[in-house]
Amino acid sequence: MKLLLASQSPRRKELLSSLGFEFEVVKIDCEEILPKDITIPSAAAYLSELKANTFRPLQAGEVLLTADTVVAINNQILGKPKDEAHAYEMLQNLSGKTHQVYTGITIKTSDKTFTETDVADVTFDTITDEEIKFYVQKYKPFDKAGSYGIQEWLGMAKIKNMKGSFYTIMGLPTHLVYRILKEIPNI
Repeated sequence: MKLLLASQSPRRKELLSSLGFEFEVVKIDCEEILPKDITIPSAAAYLSELKANTFRPLQAGEVLLTADTVVAINNQILGKPKDEAHAYEMLQNLSGKTHQVYTGITIKTSDKTFTETDVADVTFDTITDEEIKFYVQKYKPFDKAGSYGIQEWLGMAKIKNMKGSFYTIMGLPTHLVYRILKEIPNI
């Protein structure tokens, strides 16, 4: 079997490698637009499956892994920030509150598709305006849902509590990926 990771995320590459899998990174160009009536818990899985279905048809022996992470607070999805001001606004919104991080994965073969979502609750301590400015300018979280990475300074310094998998928050629910990949013969 040949495992294909459809993600440019260095974090996902690192996590999949740390699980002991060999893989090739592939690129998928997909416009990530959610239907207006989608529920927040369904959004990450929807986007993950959308990416998988946009990829070329798989050959026998190929396995494709796609993923998407969605951050939500107060029934609103926070995507990736458009710019510094948007990242600043998102982090102000998350400061001192609990939010949810949903990561959906799709693992697809030539004849089967497995899609699952994992969720974690994250509570931030109060984040001052100076701390937000420091984080956004130093870490430039423009490729991250909700404008932060748990593995970076903000996660280390300001996450007061979390319930769920650290790796789901990081962008790849490794326990789900491992279980599903181990069910596929010869991977």
